[in-house]
Amino acid sequence: MLYTPIIGTLGFIVSPDRTKTLLVHRNKRTDDNHFNKYNGLGGKMRPDEDIISCLKREIMEEAGITCEKTLLRGTINWTGFGPKGENWLGFIFRIDQFSGTSFENNSEGVLSWQPIAGLKNLPMWEGDRHFLPMVFDDVSTIFHGHMPYKNNRPVSWSFQRI
Repeated sequence: MLYTPIIGTLGFIVSPDRTKTLLVHRNKRTDDNHFNKYNGLGGKMRPDEDIISCLKREIMEEAGITCEKTLLRGTINWTGFGPKGENWLGFIFRIDQFSGTSFENNSEGVLSWQPIAGLKNLPMWEGDRHFLPMVFDDVSTIFHGHMPYKNNRPVSWSFQRI
């Protein structure tokens, strides 16, 4: 069987003092699969771009910020994640340096700087709690994970770091 996931980026912009990250509170559309959840910024890769171009375009479109220093932290194969059970292959980035001032909101919701230490207290996808610590740690290896979803919940989580 041919595997054809949706390929996307998910970026976490870190404040200059490294204590906060810019998130979107997806609170604009009640029909949004992510409604009322906090999330990083990013989206689907287009056929005419590479993954870094996708990340930079999405961050500029969603936050008005230019990425200057990005670091690939990991990849995740989310099977069954989409609203119709679509499969996603996500490239997870941390943006350590940027220029510009963030929008206050975008078409998906309100943007805000949230304390990294308090992310576990925000409403977000249950599965995000598994990989977010690896996005912000200082370990030099990259994680590669698999997180199958069923009925909007992760059924397992496995990863390797290399």
